[in-house]
Amino acid sequence: MSLTPEKKPLFDTVMIANRGEIATRIQRACRDLGLKTVVVCSEADRDASYGKTAEVFLCIGPSSPAKSYLNKDAILLAARLTGATAIHPGYGFLSENALFAEAVESAGLTFIGPTADAIATMGDKIAAKRAMIAAGVPCVPGPDTALPDDPKRVEEIALDIGYPVIIKATGGGGGRGMRVVDEPARLHDALALTREEARQAFGTPALYMEKFLQHPRHVEIQVLCDCHGNAVWLGHRDCSIQRRHQKVVEEAPAPGIAPEVIGPIGEACVQACRQIGYRGVGTFEFLYEDNAFYFIEMNTRLQVEHPVTELTAGIDIVKEQIRVALGAPLAMMQRQVTCEGHSFECRINAEDPESFMSSAGLITALELPEGEGIRVDTHIHAGYKVSPYYDSLIAKVIVHAPTRNEALEKMRQALATTRVDGISTNIPFLRAFFEDADFAKGEVDIHYLEQWLKQRAPR
Repeated sequence: MSLTPEKKPLFDTVMIANRGEIATRIQRACRDLGLKTVVVCSEADRDASYGKTAEVFLCIGPSSPAKSYLNKDAILLAARLTGATAIHPGYGFLSENALFAEAVESAGLTFIGPTADAIATMGDKIAAKRAMIAAGVPCVPGPDTALPDDPKRVEEIALDIGYPVIIKATGGGGGRGMRVVDEPARLHDALALTREEARQAFGTPALYMEKFLQHPRHVEIQVLCDCHGNAVWLGHRDCSIQRRHQKVVEEAPAPGIAPEVIGPIGEACVQACRQIGYRGVGTFEFLYEDNAFYFIEMNTRLQVEHPVTELTAGIDIVKEQIRVALGAPLAMMQRQVTCEGHSFECRINAEDPESFMSSAGLITALELPEGEGIRVDTHIHAGYKVSPYYDSLIAKVIVHAPTRNEALEKMRQALATTRVDGISTNIPFLRAFFEDADFAKGEVDIHYLEQWLKQRAPR
């Protein structure tokens, strides 16, 4: 942690306002940096293993996320009571809530993430698109304004873009608040349904419209920015293996993309960060089709799939995120960023491998893979009770090898030796998918997994 000697660190105790594997991951980074941790939990997580290694472990509310992990007042009160001087929101929950980030800073604490203004700008998909256009980042065809209320005008916009189009909530995320429309006759019903879904999920019915790309891949660029004007991008990753817009498998680098194609995009992302005064970690998400990139959104937080970038770039992203919040400059310049080898991540979910219904209950036995180039991020153990209240993610198996083919084989071996008894998991599905010949070749699009599952479904 290289702050200048004359400067006192901005904080020495970090409250982790999250749960599960990411709470464990953040705690490890804090420990490496010599920082103390305070962990908050809900009643469902009272027995979490990471609580035993924190300086303070405090229950802040019932199992319902709305009354615990999403309760801003309870979290801020806990910080005041425990003497925490910084808050790390992890991912999900309040991590991209601009009002929470502002409240943390107003309370005299450090929010380990971007400024509230940056979160608000990039959290609004229309504002984000405008900012990206201004920075020279290519965007999906479509206007950079919200859709008007006039149905006739919406029809004209759709015709100008050209069918098929996709309607999205301006405050959307996580695959919700979006519908594809392939013909004019279906436009108005799709508008009404998406507006109501957006209103209920995100508090605003505002929508926007873009061209629906037929066979794109989902490619991301990870950025790191400090408070001194320095910004770097850490290569790229492919997150095209999705089910219902939810990522299942990620890899870095994205296969088959030439350096001369990705390079200008990475530099444009860095330039956009400088223009909006971004700090900390962030991810630019793109659709990639016919050798062209189209910006779709920016995640202003740490992402679930950050380990594949860590292993290929050789940089501890979570530690860098915390160092930036401490006021330190980035530990590297762009010319020092070199990505080597290939990495895969599989999300291990507590769910039925065929129906994908969530599976809660007691883990009676657990075996996790070990060996060179294998990493497991998790909070579970034999005797752990998987709660029905939260996301089904219980572990991440990550591998790294010199080549993509070697990484594929290493992941097959890792999945073969992963065992979780007592509940259902998606491990059998992942094992089968990693034997798929077309996936092994690389460069499959975002629809591939859904098609693969349909082909395997009982007739």
